[in-house]
Amino acid sequence: MIARLFSVVLALCLTSTTFAAPAGEGSTPAQPDPSPLDVPDVPPAFELATKQIKRLTLSPGLSAEVFAAEPQLANPVALCTDEKGRFWVVETFRFDSGAVGHGAYDIRHRYHLIDEDLASKTVEQRLEMIKRWNNNDLSSLTQFPDRLRLIEDTDGDGKADRSTIYDDSFNHPLDGVASGVLVRGDDVYFSNVPHLWLLKDTDGDNKADVREKLLSGFGVRYSLLGHDLHGLRFGPDGKLYMSMGDRGLHVKTKEGNIIDLPDEGSVLRCDPDGSNLEVFATGLRNPQKLAFDDYGNLFTGDNNCDHGDPARWAYIVEGGDTGWRIGYQHIQTPKPTGPWLAEGLTNLEENNTAAYVIPPIAHIAGGPSGCTYYPGTSLPERYNGHFFLTDFRAGPHSPVWSFAMKPKGASFELVDRHEFIRGLVPTDIEFGIDGGAYITDWMGNFGKQQKGRIIRIFNPEIAASAIVLETKKLITEGMTKRDEPELINLLAHVDQRVRQAAQFELAKREGSSSQALTTLATDGKHQLARIHAMWALGQIAREQKDVLEPLIPLLADGDDEIRAQAAKMLGEGRVAAAYDGLVKSLTDGNARVRFFAAMALGKIGRADAVEPLVRMLAENDNNDAFLRHAGAMGLAWIGDTGALLNAANHESPAARMGIVLALRHQKHLDVAKFLKDADPTIVLEAARAINDLPMEQANPQMAALITTTEMVQPLANRVLNAN
Repeated sequence: MIARLFSVVLALCLTSTTFAAPAGEGSTPAQPDPSPLDVPDVPPAFELATKQIKRLTLSPGLSAEVFAAEPQLANPVALCTDEKGRFWVVETFRFDSGAVGHGAYDIRHRYHLIDEDLASKTVEQRLEMIKRWNNNDLSSLTQFPDRLRLIEDTDGDGKADRSTIYDDSFNHPLDGVASGVLVRGDDVYFSNVPHLWLLKDTDGDNKADVREKLLSGFGVRYSLLGHDLHGLRFGPDGKLYMSMGDRGLHVKTKEGNIIDLPDEGSVLRCDPDGSNLEVFATGLRNPQKLAFDDYGNLFTGDNNCDHGDPARWAYIVEGGDTGWRIGYQHIQTPKPTGPWLAEGLTNLEENNTAAYVIPPIAHIAGGPSGCTYYPGTSLPERYNGHFFLTDFRAGPHSPVWSFAMKPKGASFELVDRHEFIRGLVPTDIEFGIDGGAYITDWMGNFGKQQKGRIIRIFNPEIAASAIVLETKKLITEGMTKRDEPELINLLAHVDQRVRQAAQFELAKREGSSSQALTTLATDGKHQLARIHAMWALGQIAREQKDVLEPLIPLLADGDDEIRAQAAKMLGEGRVAAAYDGLVKSLTDGNARVRFFAAMALGKIGRADAVEPLVRMLAENDNNDAFLRHAGAMGLAWIGDTGALLNAANHESPAARMGIVLALRHQKHLDVAKFLKDADPTIVLEAARAINDLPMEQANPQMAALITTTEMVQPLANRVLNAN
């Protein structure tokens, strides 16, 4: 028995070994880089592409047309549209196509070097590593640049007729794969491991002449192809959000702090200038893009690891850990991925027994890559409130999924899942301002095809409608010259992009807009307008601390969502005067209100909130994993360990579980006290915290459990490891 357990624990602790490359992922010859010259004319590939799209399977009421085709673009990874109706495409020529290696390696082609790759914990170490791998000759890694391309339809006929290389200077040996772009006014954000760039064109020639590294230190190892820095999206709080795959990061912030997450993917956020970078969520594998819904909820698709585990649609909550660690990728025995599959860390909420894990909302897609949220105009009414997820798989038969989120407790369930389109190799999807969804088509298998297309999916009648034309005009003209009453009215616009642009402009005006925003938030009739007003006040509150206090009465509003958003904003603003109202909100009849109230109390940080938070955890009785998380985060942020330990003998196992999770978030050694708990699930959760983080100073207490006569396998693994 001990011998068998020992073999299991060896697998649990495994970080590397040597394997053959997975089937279907062998080497292919490196492809030449296409000409870097601009492509001003409509290319011949349009004719072929137009014939080929007739084979697409579309949802009823939709049409397809070719917007751009090679050589106007090649190897498209990510797509973004801007306020001028232009299209920005990230192109890669650096991903590893086999043993030669002309850019970003894929460790599956170099498994004999996997020990070194996993040992690399900083970008500087990765540079020294590849110098050893290449005998100090890195010339092969500088041959091809990844690049950012700007594509335009200058005559308005629905076909791209100008294609310009905006920047192709990304060929440092550490660069790539370039994976994200986001444009806001004249600012072009470009993510390319190891940097987040801010690019600008100051002389109007459609080429970047200003390049600023906002942040550096992403991609401390190579890991698997495409596990990069991507997902750029502005959140409703005005911050820039981004996702990083399990290539890991070691970033020094502008304030001089170190963020060190070498072994897992994450979601981060910062101010538009790169300051105040912080980790928002962890434990992801490869979240390639982010999408916010109308209520500021953040979602992403996370890829599976090709060992029989499902790809996942995840609701990303602050402080959440979705369970993935890079070492799981390479465990082979006794079961592939070790705890990842053996302990059901990918399971949905109803079957997920690891309390520290934020469970996925759904299992969906085979290769989730780009995703976006329907802005509110362009398509039939069916798509109101829907997300779109590109399923990047080999072969020209991959779908783009569409689905909606239905509230379920403090979280959601997936509904109305269907194929929006099938027949491309889609990498990304975004909505244009002219009415339609635009999809980048990789074309073919995973090798570099040196081809690429952008396909527009639209409804001809809706695309010509008054609301689409109005939306295009509003976005193109911008918000800077509009007066306050007009901006306030636009917070109720049907299109999310218009509402957000108006919100950001009002927030930028600060004091002159605060009163109007407060009036709208407290007395308005339009739900989304009220919410955007609260979000704008939240932005202003970073400079004017008192502007959020008038929102306190909204904790008793008749609208569930208004109460939830008020709790969220009062927490974000650390509004101490909201304490009593937030404590009362812990018993609100709506789970989302309770969720944000618990998080808010943690941010306010009063120690006397420990008791009501523990009571909320007990009342939840482990029934809602997201409420449990909110309670645990509230306790962790308050940081009163003494009060937590005073509640360690609470009669409710659910309360004690929340305390264990709070101590885990604090990385506090007193979590070891729960190794003696009467509830075996709590003992296991304490053992997970000690072994998995790890908290090695608590190993002696866990090792002492070796004399236990009965224990579940996950606990036995960790006890043997401690010994």
